[in-house]
Amino acid sequence: MTREEFAAIVLSFPGAEEGTSYGMPAFKVRGKFFTRVRPEDDSAVLQCVPVDERDLLIEAEPATFHFTDHYRGYPIVLARLTTLDPAQARGFLERQWRKLATRAMVRLRDAAG
Repeated sequence: MTREEFAAIVLSFPGAEEGTSYGMPAFKVRGKFFTRVRPEDDSAVLQCVPVDERDLLIEAEPATFHFTDHYRGYPIVLARLTTLDPAQARGFLERQWRKLATRAMVRLRDAAG
């Protein structure tokens, strides 16, 4: 997947917009951090991934999933865009989006199917 394809998926979520986080380009929902692509390794920062799930992902797909010491204690996994499946990306982003969205936004998205 390219950065542009990833950005298109991210921006397909209601309320998602481009912004910055700690001076770096990022995506936000309602002003809160949603995701970003790390320029140093072209990996997406995917939240709402418990540590045990992250470890399983890394074991099963080490070419795609990894993390750095910076993210060790957080429910975050990094995913290399070149090997990340778009459907997987959408699933991980959905988790975080539901955490950031209002209940009304979630109801509208669920009603739309």
